[in-house]
This record gives sequence, structure tokens and C-alpha cells, in this order.
Amino acid sequence: MIVDCAFQDDKYRFRYRAAGIIIEGDEILLAGTDFDGDYTYYSVGGAVHVGELAKDACVREVFEETGVKFEIERLAVIHESFYNGFYFDTVGKICHEIAFYYLMKPRGTKKINITESKNSSGHIENMHWIKISQLDKLPVNPSFLKDFLSSKQKDLVHIVTDNRKK
Repeated sequence: MIVDCAFQDDKYRFRYRAAGIIIEGDEILLAGTDFDGDYTYYSVGGAVHVGELAKDACVREVFEETGVKFEIERLAVIHESFYNGFYFDTVGKICHEIAFYYLMKPRGTKKINITESKNSSGHIENMHWIKISQLDKLPVNPSFLKDFLSSKQKDLVHIVTDNRKK
């Protein structure tokens, strides 16, 4: 039986996630879905399974969402995120997520095999190539992406964001 590294109760939610930073030229590949009329973009990835390496989860999740076996270049960001739930089964919960973001090797093409699928909550999810220079004009999660990509950071970084409303 496959079990995600996640748990929640009626007040809290925790999730361990792995995601890919997929860049071709001046564009990044992001997933997107319509949350109650507001289109939101987010990194391609998902839950790490119990007993699974984060890097393997990243490759698996990216393949499930794009149909392409991207290769990992390096672990780029460890992100600890705290926020008030705003979608699906997280509404009203205090959320804590730890995510490993892997920079994927460029392939020289933006061709992907899957452009639309259903996410774990059953909503339609689309893949979008978005210019990195436009990230600050869109609702993008994680919010650190544009600054991180602009910095051309070569070392592993640890980022903490706390967006909980007090």
C-alpha cells in the first residue's frame, strides 16, 4: 500500500513534498488550476511516499504530471512553509509543508506529453510554460521562485516562509 508522508486532523495539516524546477530558456513549467475562479500556478510535484527518497518522488511526480522522465541536475531548495489552508480539504487548517525543490536538467525542448490531468483533489490541472520575468505578476506558489531564479543561486538554500494569519 502506498502512503503519502502527510497527516492532518480537523485543525492542522502536514505534508512532505518534492517538486521540480523545470526551466527551458527564459520560461519555467508550472502547473495551474482554477481555485474558485482564481487561477493559481504552482510547482510541478507532489507528496513523497513513506519509504521513498525525495529525489525519486520528484522524478515520479514530474513524470505523472508531464509524461516526461526529466533528470535531476541538483537539489536547489529546501522550503519550510507555514500557511492558512485555502483550498479543498485544507480550508480552515493551519498547514506546514516541507518541500525539496530539485532543479531539473534542461532538455532543449518545451514538448511535454501531458498538458492536462486531474490533481489529487479531482480538479483539472494544466501545464503552462511561463516567462520567469512574469512570475511576479501572477499568483504563483511557492512565492520565492522569481527571486530564487533571478539570483542564479548555485548552492543549496533553505527558505522559510510563514504566511499564517495571526
